[in-house]
Amino acid sequence: MKIGMLWLDQDQGESLDVRIRRASAYYREKYGRAPDLCCVHPRGHKDGLPSRVDSMEIRPQMTVLPGHFWIGLKEPKEAAPA
Repeated sequence: MKIGMLWLDQDQGESLDVRIRRASAYYREKYGRAPDLCCVHPRGHKDGLPSRVDSMEIRPQMTVLPGHFWIGLKEPKEAAPA
């Protein structure tokens, strides 16, 4: 993902999947399309990282700051060489 939305959500009272769904709903409302990828910092999640939330892939990524989600659309796969 090269372009996405950075979402700050430090609501530690909610589970990670609830927080990701909240960010996803905002993304859908703002951009008119459901995101399919959410990158999160891999540490600090008491329940661990799910691999998916609804239809969205969750990827651990050290470059995403704790308490933030980098949410958007996966890059289209490049065509295989002929």
